[in-house]
Amino acid sequence: MEDIKLAFLGTGSAIPTKKHNHVAILASFADENLLFDCGEGTQRQFRYAEISATKITKIFITHWHGDHILGLPGLFQTLAMSNYSRTLHIYGPRGTRRFIQLIQELIFDFHINLEVHEISSGTVLETRDYKVEAAEMSHGTPTLAYSLILKDKIRLNKAKIKKLKLPNSPILKELQQGKDITVNGKKIKAKSVVYVEKGKKVTFVLDTSYNERAVELAKDSDILVTECSFSKEDADKAREYRHLTSEDAAKIAKLSKSKKLLLTHLSFRYEHNPHLIEKEAKRIFKNTKVVNDLDALVI
Repeated sequence: MEDIKLAFLGTGSAIPTKKHNHVAILASFADENLLFDCGEGTQRQFRYAEISATKITKIFITHWHGDHILGLPGLFQTLAMSNYSRTLHIYGPRGTRRFIQLIQELIFDFHINLEVHEISSGTVLETRDYKVEAAEMSHGTPTLAYSLILKDKIRLNKAKIKKLKLPNSPILKELQQGKDITVNGKKIKAKSVVYVEKGKKVTFVLDTSYNERAVELAKDSDILVTECSFSKEDADKAREYRHLTSEDAAKIAKLSKSKKLLLTHLSFRYEHNPHLIEKEAKRIFKNTKVVNDLDALVI
C-alpha cells in the first residue's frame, strides 16, 4: 500500500503569528500531491519545507475565507513563472468558479491551465486507486470537509503462489481479480491465494461548528485533522464564530472511531500555550497531538 505523507505547511488561524503561517496541508502519495487550502504565504512555506510547489496536482478549498485562500494568487503566479505544464484541478464549494475568475483577472499574464470543479457532498473525485469524499460543514459560508481514501488492494500471497508452483502468467491476474482457475486439472480458488491490503483514510475538517456530518465523514479515519480554534473555556466564542473547541474536535475523533487526531488552526491567543488545547482534547481522545508549521507525518 502506498504511504501518504502529510506536510503541514501552515497551522495558524485568522491572524498568523511568528511561529504559525496560515493553514495549508499537502497530502502526497504515488504521483499525486493534493493541497488542502492555501493560506497567505503558502508558496514560501513550500520553500521552507523543501518541496517544489510545481509538484501540486490538485487543490481542495474548504471555504473562501481569507486565511484559507489568500495564498492562491501568489502560488499561481509562481507556478506560471516556473513553467508549470500540468492542468491544475481546483475543487471547492459553490462560488469557487467566480472567485478563481477574480484571481485570474487580478494576475497579469496568467499562464497556467486550470480546471475548476464546484462540488458539494459525496464522492467528488475517484480513480482506480483512491477517492476524495466531501461533506458540507457549518461555518456561515459554503464550507466543505474532505476525506482522502486510498482504496483497499487485492494482493497475491507470494508464498502460496510459489508453493503451488503457479507460473508467472495471466492466470495470476485472474486470481487477483477474484476469479477461480484450473491448472493441470486442479482447481484453485482465488480466495486461497489472495489477501486484502487495507487502504488508508485521512480526513480534513477545517473550520466549522460541531456537526454530525463531520463525524460521519471522518468514520474510521487513520488520521483526522481538525481545526481547533478555541479551548473549552472559550466555547461561547467558538459558537459565535462557528468554530470547534478542543472538546468538539476530540468528540468528533471519538465518535468517528478515528485512530489519531491532529489539531491545527489554533487561535493566536494560544500561541504560547498550545498544550492547553492538547491537554483538554486528550481527556476525551487520548491519541491527540497539536501540529506545528512544517511538521511532517507518513501514514
